[in-house]
Amino acid sequence: MAMSAGGGGGGISSDINVTPMIDVLLVLLIIFMIIQPLNRQTIPIQVPPPQNTAQASGPSNQIVLEIKDDGTYAVNGQEVPKDQLDAQFHSIYDARPVKLLFVKPGPNRIYQDVIDAMDIARGAGVLVIGFTPADVAAAGS
Repeated sequence: MAMSAGGGGGGISSDINVTPMIDVLLVLLIIFMIIQPLNRQTIPIQVPPPQNTAQASGPSNQIVLEIKDDGTYAVNGQEVPKDQLDAQFHSIYDARPVKLLFVKPGPNRIYQDVIDAMDIARGAGVLVIGFTPADVAAAGS
């Protein structure tokens, strides 16, 4: 039997029952804790090990996409406009059995430019995208 210790003759009580609200909040907290790890997305990348430049000999058959600081793109040193990257990648990779691309972004390029170039490469059939290590000579200057 519930009793009230206040004055008045059995009027309406306006107390909020917070127990159901706390139960709902705890259920929502548990749901969000379970869902949070499922929202993470990863981009698989491979970084080549640092090599001595003296060991490199002969012509390389690797394709390197440079994203320069001034906003231009170059594939193996040859400048390519951004709207022609897709056609350039298709002409290079359609005949190749190994679809590997190395990306060398400039130090002042924004992340979105790199992701856009990687999306264009993926659309052209590139399966593996790697990043070139920073130049040791440029870093030491």
